[in-house]
Amino acid sequence: MLLLILSALLLLSACGQQAASTEPAASTATAADKQASTDEAAKPAEETAAGSAETVTYKSDVGDVEVPADPQRIIDLTSFTTGYFVALDAPVVGALSGAMNNKYINEQLKAEGTTDLGELPTAEPILNLKPDLIVVYKGTDGIDQLSTIAPVVQLEYGKHNYKDLMLEIGKLTNREEAAQDWVKKWEAKIAEVKPQVLAAVGDRTVSILNPYAKGVYVFGHNYGRGGEILYGEFGLKAPTKAQAEAIDSGKGTASISLEVLPEYAGDIIFTSPWSGDDGDPEVVYGNSLWKNLPAVKAGHVFQLDPTSDTYNDPVTLEGQLKFLTDSLLSVK
Repeated sequence: MLLLILSALLLLSACGQQAASTEPAASTATAADKQASTDEAAKPAEETAAGSAETVTYKSDVGDVEVPADPQRIIDLTSFTTGYFVALDAPVVGALSGAMNNKYINEQLKAEGTTDLGELPTAEPILNLKPDLIVVYKGTDGIDQLSTIAPVVQLEYGKHNYKDLMLEIGKLTNREEAAQDWVKKWEAKIAEVKPQVLAAVGDRTVSILNPYAKGVYVFGHNYGRGGEILYGEFGLKAPTKAQAEAIDSGKGTASISLEVLPEYAGDIIFTSPWSGDDGDPEVVYGNSLWKNLPAVKAGHVFQLDPTSDTYNDPVTLEGQLKFLTDSLLSVK
């Protein structure tokens, strides 16, 4: 049999659960740097995968896929979904560097022996890990090649909110009950702390702002960085313009120039440098417009982690909940 030449450099599509070096961008696939060995390449995918032989039909975001009934060697090439597998104790054998560097899940991944595939993995390490399931974002190039290695499930970024996605990943990994339990426990945690937060914040507005090379990003309810909790679970309000452009629009983000920053800055600000370019955040943080914001003068500015708080998976959200709650309760 001719050598099977697998080409698949994977670049992510879409953007928290959408932008930055830690957010999904349009995906691509390019030639792998080495050929798989003749013996390995000649094997059908089902022989190289190490998971269960029993399969079920999973209704993915792009159609039905035959997947292992109980996958045991999962490769996640989305970054943003990895924390869902961690929360469900589903075995991830390979993940992208963004997920591996997420402080909320990296210890679990290391303990599990998950391989860091980098940000642009070639086909060879994916093949060598012998996955029985590969998860990618919808539209990722090279899916046909990946499908020769293991079943591929495509997720459409942003189609599901994090609770619904948790339930979907529960179905995919044969852990539906565990997924349902997480949602119930999460809602109980929110119910416990929400009244305290609302009492502390009162009618003050909240902003999530990231300086970047060309200005400032304003984030909303579905882009990570705590937005799912601040605006979704707690129901806090952003300044009028930020509310309209980043939340009510459904887009989750807006880009503004530094000059109009005061119109988008809330009484309480959560911020971090943008991790998607090499812009100097001090262009914003050192500017008089920033320094004269009421939130800055009052000490009501809280720093997010640019490498980890961009995520909004269940494990990350649990970590964010404590940080956000403690921060908001400290506001006088």
